[in-house]
Amino acid sequence: MRFSNIWERDPAWKSPDILWWSGVLTLVLYAGFAVLMPSVGSPAETLCALLGLGAVLAYGRNIRNSGPLWLLLAALVVQTISWSLAVSHHPEWAASNPKLDRLAKLFIFIAIAWFLGGSTRNTLLIWGLAFIGWLIATLAFGNGLEEWQAGLQGKRADLGYRNAQHGSMLFGAALLGLIVFTPRFSRVQGRFVPWRITVSLVLIGICLTGISIGQTRAVWLGLTLALPLAVALWLIRALLRTKHNPAHLARQLMIVVIGLLMVLLAVSILFQGTFKHRLSQESPVVEKIIEGDVSAIPYSSIGIRIHSWRAALEWIEERPLVGWGSEGRGLVMDHTPWLPTEIKERFGHLHNYFLEVWVAYGLLGICVIAALAFWVGRGTWLAWKGGVIPNDLALFAVAFFVYWLTVNQFESYSSFSSGVYVHNIVLGGIVTHIWRWQLESGKRVFKHRWSR
Repeated sequence: MRFSNIWERDPAWKSPDILWWSGVLTLVLYAGFAVLMPSVGSPAETLCALLGLGAVLAYGRNIRNSGPLWLLLAALVVQTISWSLAVSHHPEWAASNPKLDRLAKLFIFIAIAWFLGGSTRNTLLIWGLAFIGWLIATLAFGNGLEEWQAGLQGKRADLGYRNAQHGSMLFGAALLGLIVFTPRFSRVQGRFVPWRITVSLVLIGICLTGISIGQTRAVWLGLTLALPLAVALWLIRALLRTKHNPAHLARQLMIVVIGLLMVLLAVSILFQGTFKHRLSQESPVVEKIIEGDVSAIPYSSIGIRIHSWRAALEWIEERPLVGWGSEGRGLVMDHTPWLPTEIKERFGHLHNYFLEVWVAYGLLGICVIAALAFWVGRGTWLAWKGGVIPNDLALFAVAFFVYWLTVNQFESYSSFSSGVYVHNIVLGGIVTHIWRWQLESGKRVFKHRWSR
């Protein structure tokens, strides 16, 4: 079977065949090997970004004027402004160049969205490939199955990848996708297929285990907020669609409830001790917060975060609009006098991506990130209303937004390659549908005078 029979190509995405298929190949390599084999995935990422951006600018006649391209330009300008002012204000701390990739790398999704060609099938193929690559990596890195066994015995396992927090984050994103897309995967011609359901349940179980042995409370919190929201939205949609068929709705509700109960029962039995231990570890921090004595908070896991946030806010207060330049987070950790030396030596980031952006690029940088989130959110809504984004993909987009917003409050995932990878792979799949809606409807997410 030829790959061109698997990968859909819409004629509206006009570009030379050599450019198109070269870009698709780099995207496949990036999705499959960014985590598993960075020596392959990293060059593929760079090449995909260059080919995709070039293709959009050269051939994306109705796309190159859309929000992400303007926001990429804004990100480059903001970083340049911040660096220029840093050089004039504190040259001894300023970087030798603006390091434009710090925000620009969050826009690699532009290339991914182009080569996905507005296709839901292509999007799910890439997301599935990314998940498979990560699963294989958990067996190939570190001690492989021994890491999993140690985790099941109560040890916090990082599965050989960076640290436990990043592994948990990847499993959390995968879990959201599996739960949302299991009904699609499990049905063939409208009927549920038992072996497909079994495969989905096994993969969901693996993700839950990975999340549990990673022992990352931010991921637990993110899922606690995202999954109930997804279920609530699904129920509302189900009620609207089946209001004239209560028996069908009852069957759907029964399946959902039984599935959730089984999952909760299994997790509570296997990891009850782990959850109790991790959640009770920070009781001294909670006590100090209740007392209002923030400066006396011990430097535990959460305590370190709170102190780094305090330090960041002090630096933000001095330069709130333009920040301190690309080295901002390092300046906070290295030059805040009251932070202990041990903490300065162990950590070079602030455990909060949005504070990192604010320290580095001020409110200008925050506005770029917020504008991107707003454009994607509004675009997703319009494309869903227009019938371009399927219900399950739109549901995943909402759940992922809540999850991603939450976990990045407690760890700077978007500052690391793992977070950049997840951010771009997911946004690429969403934005490609928004662009398809724009092409089919002739409308834009926001109207502005440059688009007339």
